[in-house]
Amino acid sequence: MDKQIKPIIPVLGIRQEHQESERSVSVSESPVSKMSQKLPLKLNNPKVIDKQSLQYVIYSGVAGGVAGSAAKTLIAPLDRVKILFQTANPEFSRFSGSFSGLFKAVRQIYGYDGVAGLYQGHSATLLRIFPYAAIKFVCYEQIRTLLIPNDSYETAPRRLLAGSLAGVCSVFFTYPLDLIRVRLAFETHREVNTARGGKFLGIVRRVFNEEPRFQVTALDTLARLGNFYRGFAPTIFGMIPYAGVSFYTHDLIHDVFRSRHLKGYTVQEEEFKTLEDLTVKTNSSHDRRLPLYVWAQLTAGGAAGMLAQAAAYPFEVIRRRMQVGAVTNNGEYLSILRTASQIYVENGARGFYVGLTIGFIKVVPMFACSFFVYERIKRRLGI
Repeated sequence: MDKQIKPIIPVLGIRQEHQESERSVSVSESPVSKMSQKLPLKLNNPKVIDKQSLQYVIYSGVAGGVAGSAAKTLIAPLDRVKILFQTANPEFSRFSGSFSGLFKAVRQIYGYDGVAGLYQGHSATLLRIFPYAAIKFVCYEQIRTLLIPNDSYETAPRRLLAGSLAGVCSVFFTYPLDLIRVRLAFETHREVNTARGGKFLGIVRRVFNEEPRFQVTALDTLARLGNFYRGFAPTIFGMIPYAGVSFYTHDLIHDVFRSRHLKGYTVQEEEFKTLEDLTVKTNSSHDRRLPLYVWAQLTAGGAAGMLAQAAAYPFEVIRRRMQVGAVTNNGEYLSILRTASQIYVENGARGFYVGLTIGFIKVVPMFACSFFVYERIKRRLGI
């Protein structure tokens, strides 16, 4: 009896294993399983890269450059009107000081030159903004890592300092292109259009041939290159609060949105599909945080831009006036103090905030777009 039963046991075991394997196959091939297989995700052994590695620097630079270009393209028409107001262009000064003046100025530019007039100087903007934004975001990531290696160093002064230093580095390398952009936006007559080589090269030659502030006979060419750095000092003074406040506010609002009471409504829990399965070697939770929902990320970026603009706007007005000083002051170069005095005499303290309304209308969508695109591209690239 026992001999007859014993052979059956392994057979039953084989049948049971076969049934279990069939059940597992059917489960793995179910619609739910197929959908889960299409979700992104991380492989079991992601590639680990350091934040100081060349790959991370290139990826963060590309993300920053694309983000900056997208943001500037979005608000280019407003940017040109704001420059015309800030520099007291005689044809448009009558429109400044009122909200309706913004639309009147846009209508006049469109009437003269069409859509192309609203984007005059934008080519120079893109030439400047891609390296500017790339350098700014790369420097911020690297300086932040040095100043805040882990969460115990996460303080407001360190955040402000990291943002300010990143802004100063980016401005130093890209300022000449910014000056050319402003001069292109300032021109409202057609004589620049006929200059040999087009508008851009025409402005470059004009700036180079202007009388330099410092006369150095032996180094005349070098002195004339200094013309491309007119207004650089107030730019640095303004960039310290501008970049510092923007990055600090952006991170602060991220902290608020990630708080215990709000994270259920603001933090996007699901993972992103990435081009490459990477993980960043870091000791800071800042580099491992999940992304915010679209509305929350746009809110954080927009608020950061508004506060940064308010903090640095007087320096921006002084800088713009110095950049076009050779045009409006009969070729005479005015220092920071003389330019500030001239603005105060003309319009009082209110003169330092001419165009601020346009600045807010411009900077809120610009920063919202910039930070949003940067964060999303970083996630897409796996960093």
